[in-house]
Amino acid sequence: MSENGRKAIQLPNTITVRDLAKIVDASPIQVIKILMSNGVMASINQSVDFDTAAVVASELGFDASLETQEVEEEIETGEIPLWRKLIQNEDPKDLISRPPVVTILGHVDHGKTSLLDAIRHTTVAAGEAGGITQHIGAYQIEHKGRTITFLDTPGHAAFTAMRARGAQGADIVILVVAANDGVMPQTREAIAHARAARVPIVVALNKMDRPDANPDFVKRQLAEIGLVPDEWDGDTLVVPVSAKQKSGLDDLMEAILLVTDSLKIEANPHGKVIGTVIEAQVDRSKGVVATLLVQNGTLEVGHIVVAGSAYGRIRAMEDFRGKKLRKAGPSTPVLVMGLNECPSAGDLFQVYELEREARQAVEALKQKQQQKQAAVPRATLEDLFNRFKAGETRELCLVIKADVQGSLEPIINSLNDLEQTEIKIRILHAEAGNISEGDVMLATASHGIVIGFNVQADSAARRLAEAEGVSIRLYNIIYRLTEDIEKALKGMLEPVYKEVIIGKAEILASFRISKVGAIAGCKVTQGEIRRNAKVRILRDGKEIYNGELSSLKHEKEDVREVRTGFECGMAFKGSVDFQVGDMIECYALELATS
Repeated sequence: MSENGRKAIQLPNTITVRDLAKIVDASPIQVIKILMSNGVMASINQSVDFDTAAVVASELGFDASLETQEVEEEIETGEIPLWRKLIQNEDPKDLISRPPVVTILGHVDHGKTSLLDAIRHTTVAAGEAGGITQHIGAYQIEHKGRTITFLDTPGHAAFTAMRARGAQGADIVILVVAANDGVMPQTREAIAHARAARVPIVVALNKMDRPDANPDFVKRQLAEIGLVPDEWDGDTLVVPVSAKQKSGLDDLMEAILLVTDSLKIEANPHGKVIGTVIEAQVDRSKGVVATLLVQNGTLEVGHIVVAGSAYGRIRAMEDFRGKKLRKAGPSTPVLVMGLNECPSAGDLFQVYELEREARQAVEALKQKQQQKQAAVPRATLEDLFNRFKAGETRELCLVIKADVQGSLEPIINSLNDLEQTEIKIRILHAEAGNISEGDVMLATASHGIVIGFNVQADSAARRLAEAEGVSIRLYNIIYRLTEDIEKALKGMLEPVYKEVIIGKAEILASFRISKVGAIAGCKVTQGEIRRNAKVRILRDGKEIYNGELSSLKHEKEDVREVRTGFECGMAFKGSVDFQVGDMIECYALELATS
């Protein structure tokens, strides 16, 4: 109770009318009437902000305060920033602050490249003869005596591909949004990728020099998708910039350093040498050259490095200016030579004492990869509860695609209304449109599942899902979708199977054998007939029997299978009235992955 005798309640930043009614113990109709009397038109599933909800609560005899969200332990979520994992075994007394690693994401036409170029030329090339002499996928700048590392990666596809391989190169994401264009589909996608990686976002409001720039409109759009600007009492730094006029760049650097200080980004320069591969290629004159980002320890010329399935002794090392280096500390991007093959972007690297140990580590990794490819573990709804019980997951990550924007809100609301279990639902991305490769890649990186409502998955997305072991589930009824999710959360979902036709045959003769019964003399016309598979008999396209074989013979010998072109005799379990000319389909049931 508060001091005036009214009941105190806590409300979040936004809340649906339905949830508000539950909290204040009133009917949704009553809440809607109060909203209407205050000039707010909202349906039962629509959300209202805290101030509006507080007015309703006050009229119903409650004192509302803003909910203080407890920060969950990152370790509990199962995904913590890579650099924290790397320093878990280091002595805290040996840790020092290191430069933040920043990547730039955003819509294709909003000026990501222009902003990178503006930052590079104003903070790197000034006073540096020749500036940057080569592209190594990363570079460093100085701002007020502090260093910031930028990853020059080609957008969120590369950002997520790195996460899919276990790496998380960036500490901070700069989201570039054009002040004249606002939030676009690729902007939302970039936000989804950054949130999935649990990386803090700083918004760079670009193109402020344009006469049609409308920063307030863009800020409202950002607030609607959860990036509330700090000037509106939110926790997202929104910095107006112009890459063309090179204005606002100092403010952007200040924002990056502010976020850095709040994160306490650290490493042990004298600890184990570990980092991430940014990119790699084969140079005609230099051989394999790879850009490595050191994240802990100090990398030196002569070190034996294992990066993914590549290894070798570092023969030479250069910085982004082409300057020769002998050693590189945490957060330093370097171009190295000496690896025996090209590693993949996102591969983790570490240093070994002996070359023999490095070769053994690579061989062990290759064997592990072969075993993994032989049995790709699938992130399916069916095995979710088992993985939870085994301690492998604490949440269900979903990428949701629907036919129209209007379908998404009821789907998301229905999922949020599900009875809470120990497994949490985390929606990585929700958007209208067919399922694409990008959706599958996002699910891959987060061990998630792709849900489609009244949409299809394109062929490229299906191929990638098959290769990466990602489950795509398609629905056309919302309650079926939510029912399956709820059953999965409670461990009650039955596996979904699909039929795979493995062979066809035609009945050419019919005869009886004493003590055996009716035998069908058949010829296999397609694939193969298997003894332990299921069969159905079709007459004029209609099914007259569906069951199993009691025997399968070829030339009086019991066999396990009969292939195309060969004749055989079949006996069926149960009673069946087959005829000459009937067709037999042999099929197997396989666990459906989509």
